[in-house]
Amino acid sequence: MDIYLKRRRGKILLLIIAVLIGVASLLYTNWLTKKMATEERNKVEIWAEAIKGINNATIEVTTPEMTQLQTQYLQFLGLVSEKNTTIPILILNPDGTFNFDRNIAYREDKKEEALQRELEKMQDYAAPLPIDLGDGYEQMLYYRESTLLRNLRLYPVIQLIVILIFIIVAYFAFNATNQAEQNQVWVGMSKETAHQLGTPISSLMAWIELLKLKDVDPNLIKELEQDTARLERITERFSKIGSKPELLRVNLIEVLNSAISYLKRRSSEKVKFELNYDTKAYIETPLNGALFSWVIENLCKNAIDAMGNNGTITVHVKEKGNQVNIDLTDTGCGISKNHQKSIFHPGFSTKKRGWGLGLSLAKRIVEIYHNGKIFIKWSEQGKGTTFRIILNK
Repeated sequence: MDIYLKRRRGKILLLIIAVLIGVASLLYTNWLTKKMATEERNKVEIWAEAIKGINNATIEVTTPEMTQLQTQYLQFLGLVSEKNTTIPILILNPDGTFNFDRNIAYREDKKEEALQRELEKMQDYAAPLPIDLGDGYEQMLYYRESTLLRNLRLYPVIQLIVILIFIIVAYFAFNATNQAEQNQVWVGMSKETAHQLGTPISSLMAWIELLKLKDVDPNLIKELEQDTARLERITERFSKIGSKPELLRVNLIEVLNSAISYLKRRSSEKVKFELNYDTKAYIETPLNGALFSWVIENLCKNAIDAMGNNGTITVHVKEKGNQVNIDLTDTGCGISKNHQKSIFHPGFSTKKRGWGLGLSLAKRIVEIYHNGKIFIKWSEQGKGTTFRIILNK
């Protein structure tokens, strides 16, 4: 469980770092765009003064030196005017008609419409600058942010999206790699366990045959045979993990009855099993009986542990269209909301002893081998838990 808590904290930390990078980028870009917006306002004011100066250049020429000075002044004002290649600008006459525009793209036949749209944007962006040309004749200069400034505002948003995409891709790649490694370990452990169980099972079978020749209680021999057969089934289950199991169309009710009957004989008398379904019904589903019965037994054993060997396990079966719902409800301690998302993760366990592989393998058997679903339908601490299995008919 500590491993998963550390991993979860690592993922949360990664997300926090990404958010901090995004926020820092947004704050810095916001500061930078404000500075640039102020600079652009200053440039527009200078540009307005240049236009005003060109229109008011009425210096009387008296000497060649004055003529040269006037020419240089006009050249300077013209240079200031021409240097604005990025900021969209509109100049309106006192009667509201368009006098001049710069850095606004439009088609000639759509000029008035395009300029009107730009004017509305400029009016929302900033207050206009007046250009006093004398004799009560005043033009108004409108402008808005340049394309460069607009793109700069979008940069941190794009940067944050790229970071998030990178984190998501890295997250799924990391999970896929871990999953593949875990699958290889589980398959290897399962097959090795099946191999190691083969020898003692063969010895047990030989000892049973020897006991039959002795004066031994037949009921005792029968129980030994049942447990040996049980071990054979467990070995079969382990040997099939990692390979695609054969699904046969069998009676689901018969498999349930067999698994629950086995558990009843080996559980405390304080544990009661309530079967809320017709035990003689016939519901045909594609199943691998050995693997699916293990899922039922695993869920029931977990329920018995959660109840402290004292409580009720209720099994409910309901057909719904082309599916069958199997609900297993216990009266145990329940599962906290913090653990419900991790309960099927391999290695996760709330018990002091245990590998934490039971529910993980159960999920694999139901969802990968049988194309079904298994999940916690309901759980409340101190009241119990309901696991639901959905199988296709």
